Amino acid sequence: MRSFLFGILFTVLVLVLGCLFYLKKGYMNFQADQTPSTMERKLAMSAVDASTERHAPATKNPIVPTEQNLTEGARIYLNHCAGCHGIPSNRQSQFGKAFNPPVPQFFSDAPDMPENQNFYITQHGIRFSGMPAWNGTLSETQIWMLVTFMSNIEKLPPAALRELEPAAPAPGAPAAR
Repeated sequence: MRSFLFGILFTVLVLVLGCLFYLKKGYMNFQADQTPSTMERKLAMSAVDASTERHAPATKNPIVPTEQNLTEGARIYLNHCAGCHGIPSNRQSQFGKAFNPPVPQFFSDAPDMPENQNFYITQHGIRFSGMPAWNGTLSETQIWMLVTFMSNIEKLPPAALRELEPAAPAPGAPAAR
């Protein structure tokens, strides 16, 4: 029995040291333009989901989805999120597609996680994904406005949708380059 346990411990030790060697010697490819393996994608996403579920406080969104709040949320989204996550007229942001894993495109696939988890991710970001922590830039109220906007992205009022579209050039004005 003692040799059996020693064999298990030895095997675990060899696996851990093998993984460390593999990582420390640069054999793991971290290029963003390389498709990650199925195992890497599944492990990473399940780890992010489990961490978010564990750490996101069970808080309730204090922002009511009024037209004014959704329009303000749209303004915040346009200034901080749209470049990666898209807008109605550009549902598939080319910049967002350049990330690996690709950035969720919210106007093609609306966020479906609970609001407290969206708040947590927006506030703290996701390491190694390109998703920044916005708690140093946006206030809690602004983050909640953004979360309210994302939760209602499929049923936005006209004022919020207008906020998301680039302004048309004035007649006779030179076109932007």
